[in-house]
Amino acid sequence: MKVFTARDFPGIDGVSGHLIQQKIHLYASQLDDVIGNGLYDECYAAPVAKIKRIYACDSCGAQHLKWQGQCPDCGEWNALSETRPLLRQGGSSASHGSRAELTRLDSVNIAHVERSSSGLSELDRVLGGGLVPGSVVLIGGDPGIGKSTLLLSAIANISLTKQGCYVTGEESLEQIALRADRLGVGQAPVQLFSETCVENIIATLISDPPDALVIDSIQALFSDRLDSAPGSVAQLRECAGQLVRFAKERDVATVLVGHVTKEGTLAGPRVLEHMVDTVLYFESDLGSRFRIIRTAKNRFGAANELGFFVMSEQGFTEVKNPSSIFLSRRTESVPGSVTLVTQESSRPLLVEVQALVDANPGESPRRLAQGLDGQRLALLLAVLHRHSGVSLVGNDVFVNVVGGLRVAETASDLAVCLAAVSSYQERSIPGDLVVFGEVGLTGEVRPVPFGEERLAEAAKHGFKRAIIPTPNQPRTSSPLEIIPVDRLGQALDILD
Repeated sequence: MKVFTARDFPGIDGVSGHLIQQKIHLYASQLDDVIGNGLYDECYAAPVAKIKRIYACDSCGAQHLKWQGQCPDCGEWNALSETRPLLRQGGSSASHGSRAELTRLDSVNIAHVERSSSGLSELDRVLGGGLVPGSVVLIGGDPGIGKSTLLLSAIANISLTKQGCYVTGEESLEQIALRADRLGVGQAPVQLFSETCVENIIATLISDPPDALVIDSIQALFSDRLDSAPGSVAQLRECAGQLVRFAKERDVATVLVGHVTKEGTLAGPRVLEHMVDTVLYFESDLGSRFRIIRTAKNRFGAANELGFFVMSEQGFTEVKNPSSIFLSRRTESVPGSVTLVTQESSRPLLVEVQALVDANPGESPRRLAQGLDGQRLALLLAVLHRHSGVSLVGNDVFVNVVGGLRVAETASDLAVCLAAVSSYQERSIPGDLVVFGEVGLTGEVRPVPFGEERLAEAAKHGFKRAIIPTPNQPRTSSPLEIIPVDRLGQALDILD
């Protein structure tokens, strides 16, 4: 006689014995695989813990015990979907860990760790010098911005000296080959295969792991352990977790391509960015041929680093002198334009800041900033009024950073103030002049880091004068004429 419990019949947990008997008669035709030949001897009810279900947010990945119309964590409406928590393998809720081997920090050998160069110096710059063995890089950007094109060129360059593999879940191998032929890397010994199941990918590569691996894209993958659709929060978390473990155990430098939302952030739960070692963002101004890669996170290098490329039919070309992208080609000075020396991580850049001040006949003047913080612009206009006597209350003020670059540092304060006053008073700023400095609420001009590096970049591009905070004066002689200022009013006196 074979004994069955309620565990053998899903969907009837916690019911009494006579109800189980009724269920058996009702579903006897569906129990052939369980009891054989459609027959059974006897079945007894046994208390079984009810399988719990949770509700995960598709936007932020937060988990809740009950469904709600709005996610309490991120505020997104109708984003909670029912899912079943993963069960631990082994059938027991108690886990018994194995003892790990302890290693002293001073005994770890890092001499054998060799970065893999992508063959593109701008990409290596944002990676911190190349791909680290066992690292996981997540790169995101708008559709069509060139993520697949750039990574195909990079993996082809790596494959010339090491073993590289490109896994696609969105394109066929013929499409990859056509793009590679257009980029001039069609003869590169890159291993290709098309697969969307993460378990199949790892099973294929585990016997002979490559040195570098590209997954295009993480949203196209799914795991057999989950029933949810590819791209869901649970699938992204599970697939990324398996790939990260594979990369760490086999020392495979892995690059994951990620989609972005309409707000420009990487799609999926925020935990995805915490799981990887490096997060890169592709940026581009609308209609521009220039592409910028920005490092948002890097465990092996500097964050907020920038790499510059030009997109063409033959692929990406590196921009060795990015300051030339953001500087205008005009020769005469015009009101409302000033050159700023900004610092993006380890790289100084020359950018043109433009301002337009126009009378507003209405009661609500507009303040619009492109490439700058709009709240910071309102603050600087208040400082101009309070400490310099320049009132722009009845005027619209528009400020723009030419070239589509976004400047987040406060060193742009002095340039914004000079450009706004120049446009308002129709007074030109000399074309051979550069400025940088932070403006405080009391009207003082405060120093900023990397002062000498900024001046060296300006001198390299032929500028003659620089208005800078007094504490940023170079300790050695400079080819520029240095105009140190302590107050905002001193800087405004140089306008023609």
